[in-house]
Amino acid sequence: MDPENPSPHNLIDLGPPARYQLETKKQKLDDEGMLRRWTFGERDSTKVNRTILIVGETGTGKSTLINSIIVEEEKEEKSQSVIQTTAITVYDVFGFEGIKVPYSLTIIDTPGYGDARGIQEDQLIAKKLFELFGSEYGVHQIDVVGVLVKASVNRLTVEQKYIFDSVLSIFGKDMEKNIVALITHSDGFEPANALQALEDAHVPLAKDDSNQSIYFLFNNSQRKSVTSAKATQAKKEERILKNLWDLSEESMKEFTEFLGRITPQNVKMSEGILREQKHLEECVSNIRKQVHLVDLKQNEIKQTQEALDKDKKVMEENKDFSYTVEEKYKRKADTTEGEATTCTVCEENCHFPGCWWVKDLSWCTVMKNYHCTRCTGKCHYTDHVKENKKYVFMTRQVTRTNEKLKKKYEIIEKAAGEKETLISRLQSELKQFTSEKARLVEESYQCVINLEEKALKTSSLSTAQHLDFLIEKVKETGNTEKVHKLEKMKKRAEEEYKGALDYFKAASYVGEST
Repeated sequence: MDPENPSPHNLIDLGPPARYQLETKKQKLDDEGMLRRWTFGERDSTKVNRTILIVGETGTGKSTLINSIIVEEEKEEKSQSVIQTTAITVYDVFGFEGIKVPYSLTIIDTPGYGDARGIQEDQLIAKKLFELFGSEYGVHQIDVVGVLVKASVNRLTVEQKYIFDSVLSIFGKDMEKNIVALITHSDGFEPANALQALEDAHVPLAKDDSNQSIYFLFNNSQRKSVTSAKATQAKKEERILKNLWDLSEESMKEFTEFLGRITPQNVKMSEGILREQKHLEECVSNIRKQVHLVDLKQNEIKQTQEALDKDKKVMEENKDFSYTVEEKYKRKADTTEGEATTCTVCEENCHFPGCWWVKDLSWCTVMKNYHCTRCTGKCHYTDHVKENKKYVFMTRQVTRTNEKLKKKYEIIEKAAGEKETLISRLQSELKQFTSEKARLVEESYQCVINLEEKALKTSSLSTAQHLDFLIEKVKETGNTEKVHKLEKMKKRAEEEYKGALDYFKAASYVGEST
């Protein structure tokens, strides 16, 4: 198709302005259909490409804005309506370089739910962006992040804050100068209320030379047509529509000029932040498990001690006796929460949910130099498997006898030649569990600090959800300085999100042990 003379059969609406539907190639970038790419034309590697990531709540006019930039999305079947809403869609538009702008365009449209489902699926957005950024054929730089709000907005809803946070929190601090406000449903006046609402919600925006937030105005009347049958009213409506179109066209020209001179940001920093967030999730999950193991071991020691005290005389006389204790054991269980990467040697969950996009486990995020960084033995990646099963700890009542006790806990020699009793052996195991818990608490703390230093959103909801739990566990270590830092972060998060944290917890993200 000649971009200057579109084929008549692609005409959608005579307008004004006339609109045409682009003939695009569709491509699924994942098995679930939650990451899609629609391409118009063929890319010329010698030409400059600019990438825009758009984020906004449903109903703010994202589709209309994307269409007005250049893309007209094809109509979907009704069965595709859910994917239409929840999928991340990448639009590539090639072949127009030098006609209106000197570059080709890539537009990333992120889901904007605007309902409770968005809270439940926000992690999927981050996962899919991570997949998009990390893929050889994905997106490796972002020129502009466009935050969409209506001009009439004077306060962001909890859902809007959540949507902005779920996307912006994956970026590093270097992205701030590339984030702009795209104001929709504008009447042409300065959107003071909308800009104040974004500032109050701590949405970071690029600043101009006067330290004012950078924004661009768009009206959403492009699809409307003159409806009045009266000639006088029809002319009035046509004049209004033309003025609104001119407003959007002028602002679009300013936006494309800004896009042409901005310095793009590599998404490598975002990959690192997403990994750090994932590491934090894993550490906190493992701490919860480790706390459970410590409790089980303490209970086992208590029960064993009580049994030994009770039957000490019988044992001293070398007579048989029996007693019952609650014992922990490990087994593999099916999971519906995603695949787990597990070590078959250490029998541990190294990454859960695992890297859903990798087939070769040497590429899993927990592997370094072909060895696992998580399992106790730091085993080779070939000793690991990825499947819909993970190791879980269970408890059972077991009956022990004097003879079995002696066999299971045979007195062993220490390096110094001392003897280790049954109770000291159990206490030694308890010490190992406790030590591992302390290590995980320290790793979690360092993750939080690293995110605060690197991430654009220093108090993101994805981090804030764990602060209460971490403060409690760090207090157990007695390190008041670290506790103080975490409490300061918690206070900032509470001030920034207010009701959002409660909304977040109500969506059952907090307190669940995997």
